[in-house]
Amino acid sequence: MNQFCAEALRELRIEKGLTQRELAAILYVTRSTVARWESGKRLPDAMMLTQLAEILDVDINRLLTADEQSDEGPNVILVDDRKLILNGGLPVLEEVLPHAVVKGFTDADEVIEYARANRVALAFLDIELRNTNGLELCRDLLAINPHTNVVFLTAYSGYAFDAWSTGASGFMLKPITPQGVREQLKTLRYPLRTGDEDL
Repeated sequence: MNQFCAEALRELRIEKGLTQRELAAILYVTRSTVARWESGKRLPDAMMLTQLAEILDVDINRLLTADEQSDEGPNVILVDDRKLILNGGLPVLEEVLPHAVVKGFTDADEVIEYARANRVALAFLDIELRNTNGLELCRDLLAINPHTNVVFLTAYSGYAFDAWSTGASGFMLKPITPQGVREQLKTLRYPLRTGDEDL
């Protein structure tokens, strides 16, 4: 199933002049259920999506793919406290994801600030960071947007078990390579629309 766009639901509800409570009453669900849909913490099932599309008077694909129809590609970030890794990894990500908005960070606080202002679709996180660690940063990013795909990067395979306990989508050993990134894209929890048919 395509990724449900929580932001589209909220915008369409407001356009219709409905509160969360009013929409919930029409659908016979609780207001908190609608709030969870709009925050991306829960997904409506297929029947509910059909009802939402009818109530909001939109094609169901608007709710499923609105996020992908943006003029800008998905936001992809690379986080590592070593600039050498960023300098080597960012061009690889841009090569594999030419339609994405790719940005690098060395500071976890800046990552959180960026994630609050921008919907991050995919984050490549170093596990060992200067002021925190990638495991904690992953949890923070998923609290902001549960649909963020997180792939951990490390030079040490021993971290793999801890990495999986965070809700991440993948795990890569450094260095970042085009082939490695392509392999990770195949197993994302929330697939990206890259514009490249072979991904």
